Amino acid sequence: MPVAFNHEQVRQLLLELGGFIRQRLIEVRAERSDLAMVARQDVADTIYEIDRVSEVVIARWFEQSWPAGVPVEVVMEGVDPAQTLTFPAGIGVGRTRLKLILDPIDGTRGIMYDKRPAWFLAGAAPQKGADTTVADIEVAVMVELPTSKQWRSDALSAIRGRGYQAHAANVFTGEAFPLSLRPSQATDFRHGFAYFSRFFPAGKARTAQLEEDLWVALGYSHGKEEVIFEDQYISTGGQFYEVLAGHDRLIGDVRPLVHEMLGLKDGLHCHPYDVAAGLVLTEAGVILEKPFGGALDAPLDTTSSVSWMLYANPHLAEQVRPRLRKLLEEALKKL
Repeated sequence: MPVAFNHEQVRQLLLELGGFIRQRLIEVRAERSDLAMVARQDVADTIYEIDRVSEVVIARWFEQSWPAGVPVEVVMEGVDPAQTLTFPAGIGVGRTRLKLILDPIDGTRGIMYDKRPAWFLAGAAPQKGADTTVADIEVAVMVELPTSKQWRSDALSAIRGRGYQAHAANVFTGEAFPLSLRPSQATDFRHGFAYFSRFFPAGKARTAQLEEDLWVALGYSHGKEEVIFEDQYISTGGQFYEVLAGHDRLIGDVRPLVHEMLGLKDGLHCHPYDVAAGLVLTEAGVILEKPFGGALDAPLDTTSSVSWMLYANPHLAEQVRPRLRKLLEEALKKL
């Protein structure tokens, strides 16, 4: 049986780690100009030089800052899946109390060109070994990693069953202040932002067609009075924030399903570390679920593919869910 842990302590530690990564990124960006270079290709994703900035310092942070009384297994993008990372260093996984999944820099492709903020994402679950899933996460944190022209960085966190908390910080002075965010309460999609992720060439046209079919099924015409906008934010954490902040009403990432429809075996997908902070949204009343419905339950690893749908409120979810399920079922039957 999983051992209990101090949720508030872990929340504060993860916020501290996110702040540490943010500060380190700001410092390195001022010193280096090669952050967009490819460092290596690992089993889950391309690793750029900017990713290595976080990889190098995280182990050191855990060694210096993570309490020995809370033994933890860390699962992280950029770490070989065959490698076991635990703290205190060398402790057996069976003796750890927490399983922590991290994406140190989610949104690498935007931040490495200084185009758009990235996000530090983390989720902590009671240790259940290989059976631990995203659904087990009880503490989640997301911290904004700002572009060079930003003075403000937002941080959000949640403990299961206790709602979510948000604050912003001045990255130049360190001053922090409370933040109030509210998801959209709109009852339709007209004149709002709503879209499916199609960042990369593979599956782009099929995903766009699926999205268009959904709007038609929902009764939206091509008339100018029923405009729906999109904003392809290449960061799951960033997408989560846009819905939580009330900017976007629906976002879907169905890349694994679309690639299956097209018979593509390889492709860039969302992984469990990308949705590590999903608890923050659900504690705020946002609906995060599988495309066919049901809570996300992917294992806490770095290789599993994850499809998801995000709805700003239950009313929007109830409209879309049955029609999307039908479209996906019909498409998959043709395989």
